Amino acid sequence: MSPAAIVLAPGLIHHPGRLDAAARERLAAEVAELLAAAPPFIPRMPRTGKPFSVRMSNGGPLGWVSDEAGYRYQATHPETGRPWPPIPPLALETWAALAPDAAPPEACLVNLYAPDARMGLHQDRDEADLSAPVLSLSLGAPARFRYGGLSRSDPTRSIRLEPGDAIVMGGPSRLAFHGIDRILAAAPDLLAETESGPPFLPAGWRCNLTLRRVTAPCVPRSA
Repeated sequence: MSPAAIVLAPGLIHHPGRLDAAARERLAAEVAELLAAAPPFIPRMPRTGKPFSVRMSNGGPLGWVSDEAGYRYQATHPETGRPWPPIPPLALETWAALAPDAAPPEACLVNLYAPDARMGLHQDRDEADLSAPVLSLSLGAPARFRYGGLSRSDPTRSIRLEPGDAIVMGGPSRLAFHGIDRILAAAPDLLAETESGPPFLPAGWRCNLTLRRVTAPCVPRSA
């Protein structure tokens, strides 16, 4: 049984060890299959074209991309032109368990962090439906996760995310600023797993899956 959930802020829930070793192995295999169909690419900043420090891919009907034209969701890989592969089944199962009242996710971002990669404070606000939460799942190396409030200037705190941890950002924290400060060394009991890594990750790298609902679900009209 995984440890009890931790409320970091209203709507921001940390689920330590949500995925045990067997689940992490299964998810890693599913992500490897996804990346074989949709190879990682390097997103670029709007306007400047500056490359991100993370590599990225997507699964699901829609995928998040960024380049000189801006941030957006689209149905095809920006380099291959092919549709995105399906969202990993275990990720969908975890969404159903941790966000049972939300509409199904339409996008699963796969971010690959080298040991020197970072993700600055940002909001996930490119979605039409902000009522559904964002679900984050961690594999590979641990990381320092920083979170704040609804303004970039709000005070921030940080926690250590281990492989198998889940984060749910919803309700009052759906638009909270958050990011990854740095990639960390593995704890002794997970060192062997991190060094061998998922099949698609070099030693010391981290993988983060972020599931999102993009469009607002259709509400049937009353008779």
